[in-house]
Amino acid sequence: MQEQAINSLINQLKQKKEELVNQIEKLEDNGLRSSILNTTGELSSYDNHPADLASETFERAKDLGLKDNERVLLDGVNRALDKVENGTYGKCDKCGIEIGFERLEALPWATECINCSRLLEKEETTSRPLEEATLEPLFSHSFQHNKTDLRKFEEEDALDLATQHGSSDTPQDMPGTGDYKNLIP
Repeated sequence: MQEQAINSLINQLKQKKEELVNQIEKLEDNGLRSSILNTTGELSSYDNHPADLASETFERAKDLGLKDNERVLLDGVNRALDKVENGTYGKCDKCGIEIGFERLEALPWATECINCSRLLEKEETTSRPLEEATLEPLFSHSFQHNKTDLRKFEEEDALDLATQHGSSDTPQDMPGTGDYKNLIP
């Protein structure tokens, strides 16, 4: 790669690092450093309406997620800057070949070539738990109405079974019933 192109990428890395550090500080300054009670302005966490505290908790969780994402990016940028100091910037960590300039231009903190990156992505995909291969669904669709065999138990039968023990229906909800005694089958 040309020296001028590498210097441009190094400048992009330094700018990105500064941007990420500033973004993390802003997230911390805008509420992550203070208690949730201070950000809501309430005297206790038992608010008049539960949605008020839920909204604040959601926003806090979102900010924490954003901060974690920024830290992951910052770690990548710092690794790339370390590679610049070591003289290994632009070389793949896995296979040692030179990373394509187009890839570095798009992602200056890339530490793997595109081929190794694709292989790594395939390895990182989590497979489903082994237990799922042996488990069967509790409610399978069948047209047999045998309520003693749970494998042949339909979802629609669940409501019938549950309402045998009572429901919140009132006589006005059920046509043709005049009192509560007629609601129980």
